[in-house]
Amino acid sequence: MTQEERRSEYWKINLKVIGGCMFIWALVSLGFGIILAEPLNAIQIGGYKLGFWFAQQGSIYTFIALIFFYAWRMNKLDREFDVYED
Repeated sequence: MTQEERRSEYWKINLKVIGGCMFIWALVSLGFGIILAEPLNAIQIGGYKLGFWFAQQGSIYTFIALIFFYAWRMNKLDREFDVYED
């Protein structure tokens, strides 16, 4: 595999990871927190309606999890393509 093909493959995978993270972000923040808030409010978690919980706390927890997932996945990808920094 040439250097150009390796770069292309690296960015292709990188964009898939970013796209997946953006999809989850949109689903949680827009989908669960706004669009589906009313149906989710029929369910309660910790005494709070689930739609409210996603809008206030759940989206924050999800964003933090996405940050850690992205860092972990990119470190793994960097090592796989030998472009990591120590």
